[in-house]
Parts: sequence; C-alpha cells; structure tokens
Amino acid sequence: MTAVQGSTVDITTEDGTADAYLTHPADGGPRPAVLFYMDAFGLRPRLRAMADRLAEAGYTVLVPNVFYRHGRSPVVELPEFIDPVARPEIFQRIGPILRELTPELAMRDAGAYLRWLAGHPAAAGGPVAVTGYCMGAVLSLHTAGTYPDRVAAAAGFHGARLAPDAPDSPHLLADRITAELYFGHADQDPSMPEEQIEWLEQALTAAGVRHRCEVYTGARHGYTQADTAAYDKEADERHWTALLDLLNRTL
Repeated sequence: MTAVQGSTVDITTEDGTADAYLTHPADGGPRPAVLFYMDAFGLRPRLRAMADRLAEAGYTVLVPNVFYRHGRSPVVELPEFIDPVARPEIFQRIGPILRELTPELAMRDAGAYLRWLAGHPAAAGGPVAVTGYCMGAVLSLHTAGTYPDRVAAAAGFHGARLAPDAPDSPHLLADRITAELYFGHADQDPSMPEEQIEWLEQALTAAGVRHRCEVYTGARHGYTQADTAAYDKEADERHWTALLDLLNRTL
C-alpha cells in the first residue's frame, strides 16, 4: 500500500480563504490531480479517509471546504455517527449555508481550486479529474461544464438534483462538457428521482458526452458515507471500482 501524506492547506479565492485537505503519495512526486467535492455534512474525518484512499491509488487529491464563507471546517459540529434522529437538526443548520452557495459562487471558487492545483508541485500538469458526493456531485457536473479545458473526467455519487426543472440545472451544461463522466445513482434516493435520472441521461447522450450512468439497487442517498446510517458497504465498494476505473482510464 502506498504511504500518503495529508495536510490542511489554505486556498485564496476571490471571496476569501478556503481551508482544504490535501493528500498525495508520500514520495512527493507529481501525480494526476483530483478535485474532491464534499457532501453537505462537510469536510470531516470520513472525507479525509476517502481522499487518502484515492491518494494511495496514486493521485494528488484536494478536498476544499466549500462552505468556507461561513468559517473553517467543521463549519457545523457533527456527531461521530450521523443517525436519522440527528439529521433534522443538522440540516436545519446546514440548509441556509447550502442555499447561499449559488452555482455562480461555487464555480468562481472552482476556478481558484483548479488554479491552486495547477501550481502545486505534488500535482502533475495537464487536466484533472473531479469527483463529488451528494451536493458535491452537482458541483462536479457544474465544474466539468464550466471548465471543460481543465477537466478530463468527472464523477458523482448519490447526487442530489442533478437534472431539476430549473434554469441553472447542471445538466443544461452538457453541450459544453468534454470530459468523460460517471454517475452512480441510488435507487432509494428521493433527491434524485427516476425522471431526473432519465433527463440527465438524455442530455448527456444528446450532447455526445462520453458517460455511464448506473443505478445502485437498494442503495440510499449517502451510501458511501460510513459515518452515517445510509452507508452501504457493497454500494461503496462498487463506487470505488467505478471511480478508480474512470481515473485510471482518463488521467
């Protein structure tokens, strides 16, 4: 197993300073870069562990705190294990923060993250990959459409509202995407209903985007997150297989 080195870094954006977790193989050599977007619960030990697993596979991984305008992580204090009883109170605090992160602000930040990676010695030159979870899947799709010259691959897992009937829906950027995409949907996920799965598939196909969208039967929203009650080990391992296959093929 490859030894990895992780650290907290600060990234200057147009609106302030975003704290982030950076991890890469400990040898320090430049490796293909992956921009890793958090879920709504934020930058925490589970996401650091996931980023480390990607680094062990040979990548330099950056996990920004996309809620940095409201403070350094953890922006919202969380229990070690997020059970259904705790979720309503947590989302009561997270909801207003999440709604303030408009696509415009998020993509302005994405430009800063990509520029920072381009200048870091642990990140190899050339295009990057993007992966995201829950709300991060939306950011992943937006980033692929907003920075097509920088993104070679983009993935999203248990993504929420990837193709809503809204003028700023990320699926409407399909005709700008040059990356190869992968989405792993949870079939027990009310935030990504069957019609949105179909609309996303139709938009990507019509635009000629190389992609694969799969539905994980029996999985719930959040199936990759081992610190929540939604965790599904089988679905999580399936996600790792799909993600690493995409990265190995495109970077």
